[in-house]
Amino acid sequence: MSQQRSQTSTAYLFLAPFLITTAVFFFYAFGRALYYSFTDFNLFNTPQLIGVKPYADVLNDPSFRRALGNSLVFALVTTTLQTIGALLMAVALNNKIRGMGFFRSAWYMPSITSSVVITLIFLWLFQRRGIANYLITQWQIYQPLVLTFLGVLLALQLGQVLWERARRLPAGWLDPALAAVSALGALAVTALLAWTGVVGAREVPPFDYQYFADKWIEVGGVRVLSVPLLVIIIQNTFTTIPTLMLFFLAGLQNIPGALYEAADIDGATPWQKLTRVTVPMLRPVTFFVVTVGLIGTMQMFDQVAVIGSAAPPDTLVTLAYYVYSNTFKAGAAPVNMASAAAIILALIILAMVFVQRRFFPSEAT
Repeated sequence: MSQQRSQTSTAYLFLAPFLITTAVFFFYAFGRALYYSFTDFNLFNTPQLIGVKPYADVLNDPSFRRALGNSLVFALVTTTLQTIGALLMAVALNNKIRGMGFFRSAWYMPSITSSVVITLIFLWLFQRRGIANYLITQWQIYQPLVLTFLGVLLALQLGQVLWERARRLPAGWLDPALAAVSALGALAVTALLAWTGVVGAREVPPFDYQYFADKWIEVGGVRVLSVPLLVIIIQNTFTTIPTLMLFFLAGLQNIPGALYEAADIDGATPWQKLTRVTVPMLRPVTFFVVTVGLIGTMQMFDQVAVIGSAAPPDTLVTLAYYVYSNTFKAGAAPVNMASAAAIILALIILAMVFVQRRFFPSEAT
């Protein structure tokens, strides 16, 4: 009995730093936020209970409603994209070929890079004279040549496949040997047409699109997604996929190889093996990935804070940034409203996880 108590005491001793940190920075902080959400606290006065008025003020605030809409759209779109992308990347990197360790490490690099640095890079890429507009300009300049090459490539590939099949030889539409011949032929034809002046590069003005302006994607006249927030979705998806990929890779290692062998015997295609074997067997991992993704995206803050005034506030404001901006406003900040918004954010995340747990069970079938 004394030995068991000694082991328990030792365990609590090692857990003490974590338990103390959790108690102070989570439970205590959550309790104070919950208390402030029912008061008139503004950092300078003595809190006085006023009931649910802060919640009513928050719900009637247009900035909060815009932040709520941005957060929900951002969470749903980003979580969907990063989950699908991480799964496909994991399947691709699960093959046993030479140099795969290098590619796994290279793909994981964006996840260990500072999000602030990545945000600044994307802010530079999507400037009016950034790389994005430059690449679109180059596409417009060389579009005739590219389309000519692709058209000739498609025609040659189609002709070769039909010719091989007419000779009763097996030939797939994506046969690499035939594709190489088609590419060389298309390159030669395009070069000849460019030399004779039939097709060529054209002069176009520089593409001038403002990605961080007050521009929206509308559905039925309702603003659904702003272009600046779409840029952050692209960035967040790019930086999060590698981390989630590791979870899917770990899950793929636990799928019995006999299942894929049986699928091969039955003549299953790669797509059928992915949808009928891989995805069902990865359901527990998928549940975890989606849960982590929803929690992380609903708490998105740093990208908005870094971009700051580079974009109109309503285009990027999220619930987490709404809480921050109301807490640290100049003068008497409405901390009670910020606390109420934080509690609402926590309830929304809990509701999302509950709904996912209720209607999308994690057990593999």
